[in-house]
Parts: sequence; C-alpha cells; structure tokens
Amino acid sequence: MGEIRISRSVIDEVVTNGKSVLTSDAQADPRFMGGTVMLQGVRSVLAVPLGVGEKVFGIVYADSPLAEGRFTEDHLKVLTTLASVAAIRVQNARLMEQQMERVRLERELQVASEIQQRFQPASAPIVTGYELQGISFPCYEIGGDYYDFIQRDNGKLIVALGDVSGKGPSAALLMSSLHAAVHAHSDTHNSLAKTIGAVNRYLVDSTPANRFVTLFYAELDPKNGSLAFLNAGHNPPLICHAGGTMEQLAAGGLPLGIMANADFREGKTRLRPGDVLVIYSDGVSEAVNPKGEEFGPTRLYETVSRNLDASAAGIRDRIESALTKFCQGTPAADDITLVICKRLAESAEVVAAAAS
Repeated sequence: MGEIRISRSVIDEVVTNGKSVLTSDAQADPRFMGGTVMLQGVRSVLAVPLGVGEKVFGIVYADSPLAEGRFTEDHLKVLTTLASVAAIRVQNARLMEQQMERVRLERELQVASEIQQRFQPASAPIVTGYELQGISFPCYEIGGDYYDFIQRDNGKLIVALGDVSGKGPSAALLMSSLHAAVHAHSDTHNSLAKTIGAVNRYLVDSTPANRFVTLFYAELDPKNGSLAFLNAGHNPPLICHAGGTMEQLAAGGLPLGIMANADFREGKTRLRPGDVLVIYSDGVSEAVNPKGEEFGPTRLYETVSRNLDASAAGIRDRIESALTKFCQGTPAADDITLVICKRLAESAEVVAAAAS
C-alpha cells in the first residue's frame, strides 16, 4: 500500500476544529490552494472527525482524483454514521484496556500490601514486666512506615520505628530495604551507633540520592528498664513518667541514606515502673483537622498522661480515639504508626510474674 498524504488544511479543520470537510472540486477550493491537495491532483475530498463528544482522536478520510468520482452530501452522511460507530468501538476498546490495567494494578497492590504486612510483627513479644503494642495504618494501599520488635539472645529487646520519605510503592520498597538492613545488623555489632552506621551505609549505597529514612532504634534491658537509644532524624519519642513528667528522646544524628560517613550518638535513659514509652511517626503529630491545625506532640503527651493507668493496648486505643476526634473526618495525608512500651507498676509486675 502506498503512502497516503493528507492536506494539513484538512487535518486542521477536522481534528482541531472538529468539523467535516466535503469538497467536490478541491482544485478550485480556496482552502486548499498551494497545498498537498493541489500537488496530488485530488479532485474531491471527504473527511469526518473520529471521536466521542468534543474529543477527536482520529480522522476518516477519502479522496478521488476523478471528476466523475465526486463526493456528495449523501456520501458525507454515510461516512459520518460509520465514523460514529467506529469511534464508539474504539472508545469502548480503550476503556476496556484501562479497566484491565486498573484491575492488574489493584491486584499487584494487594499482593504488595500482603507482603508488606508480613514485614510487621504478627504480634508483640511477651516480656515479663512489660506490655508492648505496635500498629501501622498506611494512607495508601502500601506505605513507608516500619516498626519492629527484635528479641536478642542476651535477653534484651530491640524496638524500632522508621519513616521513609515519600509515599506509595517507592516508599514501600525502601521500607523493605530498611527492614532487611536492621535485621541483618541488629545482632552483629556491639553498640547502637555501629549498628545504625552500618544500616546507614547500606541505605546510602542502595537508595536514590533524593530519598532518606528517619529511624528511632532502641535496646531495652527488661531486667532493670535501662534503655539505650539512637534517634536518626526521627520525631523524638516520649516517655511519660509515672510521676507526671515527660521526657523526649532526641539524641542520635542525621536521617539515614544521606551521608555515608555520618556520625551517630547513643542516648541512655530508664523506664521505671509505671512509665510509658510512645514512639510515633509524623503521620500522628502532623494529622490535621478541618481548620488545618496539627495534632502535635503536646496533644499526644496529654492523651497518654491522662491514661497512664490503662494497658498498652488501652493507651493505643485512646490515642487512636483522640486522633479520630481531632481530625473530624479529614483524610490522613501520611502513614500513621505507633509503638507503645509500658513498664508495669511494681504490683502488676509481681502479679504478671506469678501468672507466668
């Protein structure tokens, strides 16, 4: 089949303006003077738009070089009808393809969500004298928040919560890298700073330059409540002390994945009987109400301090309830993740030990 050349004037009239073209003597038509129609010796031209509504996505075109083969209004009506039927079929085929693509993406996101859920602890570990709770709600199908409990052979417990920059699949992929790196290095170094330094170098080497991770990483000794921690650019977790005071855990360094030679410093504190440690992602503190006000760490602290006598699960539920009441239906703009670690009061510790 030879090459078909269509006049630019015809294309502009049909595709740009959405109008049909019918001329029975193109050689004398001023619209086509000096154009392709004149050069090819075309006598008669018939062209109609191919589209649905005002959206034109093609053209149905016919021409004839013969004087006796001139097109008429009847030809135009027939071609217009055929173009309408063809346009609907093309549009339906496109919609079907789009629907199939949406179904495929939804299926892949569902599988990704199921895989990501496996990265989270199936349940909080049972530690004598303590109650632990963790929960995470992605704002999309999959998210970039990470939390973990890792029980070490020496009896100590690693508690971690990380927040990957960005959202959606790319953040979820980086979160899986963070999960793997933390588990790979949590038992191979003799200090938190060396552990997080190794995780940081891995992330620098394996992630894009415009991505980073904030991470709070702590090691709890359940025997005496001592807590060694490192905060790599994360929101400072809160310790609500049974005596009514509040402590923020800010020591650490830069977020991970930015500088390979970044320095990290370790902080130390202690959970005393009745104290509650609350680790959270910025989806909690930056949740907004219809007025655009943020929930903030102060409201979080007030919620926890009013419920110190509740269980860890109860405190988690009170925080969720406070967030829901504050946001008044405003959709979450970021993943929401919480980890609650409560050291039981001494009387409760005795009861728990006796029950075990």
